[in-house]
Amino acid sequence: MMSLLFIPYNAAWLLMIVIALGSFVVQWRFRNKFKEYAEMPLLSGMSGREVAERMLQDHGIYDVQVISVEGQLTDHYNPENKTVNLSPDVYNSRSVAAAAVAAHECGHAVQHARAYSWLSFRSAMVPVVNVASTLTQWTLMIGIMLLFFTHNPFVLAIGVGALALVTLFSFITLPVEFDASNRALAWLNNNYSVMQTRQEHEQAKDALWWAAMTYVVAALSALATLVYYASFLFNRRN
Repeated sequence: MMSLLFIPYNAAWLLMIVIALGSFVVQWRFRNKFKEYAEMPLLSGMSGREVAERMLQDHGIYDVQVISVEGQLTDHYNPENKTVNLSPDVYNSRSVAAAAVAAHECGHAVQHARAYSWLSFRSAMVPVVNVASTLTQWTLMIGIMLLFFTHNPFVLAIGVGALALVTLFSFITLPVEFDASNRALAWLNNNYSVMQTRQEHEQAKDALWWAAMTYVVAALSALATLVYYASFLFNRRN
């Protein structure tokens, strides 16, 4: 990892461009997949809300509320108030995509109820990462300016350290997201009353895989950004 921080500026910049392009492709593919599967009606006729409520009940979770929130692709689980928050396109829709997303978010609720270690670790990091994210907004650019004009690396070092925490958080998110999808798919596969055909299950699996890939490229993007700014810090004597 440390050897990556000594790469030349141009190489770090090129890495950021490559990952940005990859991120664009993944985001585009995910949105197309979601749109495609959102137009495929679920044979069981269940809505996203009904799927979420059924999954919670099947896991013996009765203290989590399923609610609708404004926006598009704003679906998430809130461990603080124990709510599964579904966007209108998922909450009301009776499609394969809606069922997949609803089950995925309930997968996080199951993680919370089972005290899944990676989710607990991620939740514990949130306050620190919020502070770190705020620090990166001003320390990085100011730090680079100070480094060039005064040769003082202190502010930039703070920014790079804060960015390292944000990057770590992005990578810790990956097992949390993949595990939630695995829990969702396992439950959907064992519930014929929700998904009645193998084709529906494969479509749900495909949709969740592309959703997971958005988190992968986000983590790689954070790493590329870290390498870029760290290259200024560690190559300052060259």
